[in-house]
Amino acid sequence: MPRSTNECPVIMHQNPQSHIAEAYRLLRTNVEYCSPDHDLKTIAITSAIPREGKTTTAVNLAIAFAHKESNVLLIDADLRQPSIHRIFHKHNRGGLTNVILNQNELLEMVQETSIPHLSILTSGPVPPNPAELLSSKRMTQILHQLEERFDIILIDTPPVLGFTDTPIVATKSDGVLIVLQAGKTKRGDIMKSKQLLGNVKANVLGVILNQATSKSMKEQLS
Repeated sequence: MPRSTNECPVIMHQNPQSHIAEAYRLLRTNVEYCSPDHDLKTIAITSAIPREGKTTTAVNLAIAFAHKESNVLLIDADLRQPSIHRIFHKHNRGGLTNVILNQNELLEMVQETSIPHLSILTSGPVPPNPAELLSSKRMTQILHQLEERFDIILIDTPPVLGFTDTPIVATKSDGVLIVLQAGKTKRGDIMKSKQLLGNVKANVLGVILNQATSKSMKEQLS
């Protein structure tokens, strides 16, 4: 992605004619053509390490799909440092964790946003055992239910390194996108992340290079 994507978390909505917004539309198109023989209904979005722009990417890609009038759901499955509710100025009193624990009905926890065709499912209260909740059969059931209601589901997950959460979610998703920050992510971290996702046979759709300049792209690929 171009430089400065983190300066405006919802730039697809606030400045849809910008070159950054156009880059997200191109990303949307690339995702649509990643698997021509199979519909990609559920896509996890992650990064190798923290603060690489995965949540910003998830939010703007969700808006890009919504602009095509697809019925989109964005799930905050980063049960360690959730942030989707703050970006959309929504409450987080209840969300994914409550549904997994059968404390609330699923559709009661889905919140509409001010952006047409885009809904969110916030994390809910931060649990002491995120990986156990995400690996549960109930989580699988939840995704199956949501796939029947929404055209596409994007899942914001924690960074791959240091947590088992994302490989777990990857096994329940149709594909995974990895966000890397140009000039920040080390090659070793990239390879380790790829290995961890490969261990669970995750379908890695591609890598998104965030905050890239021509110079940083050459350095990252060298």
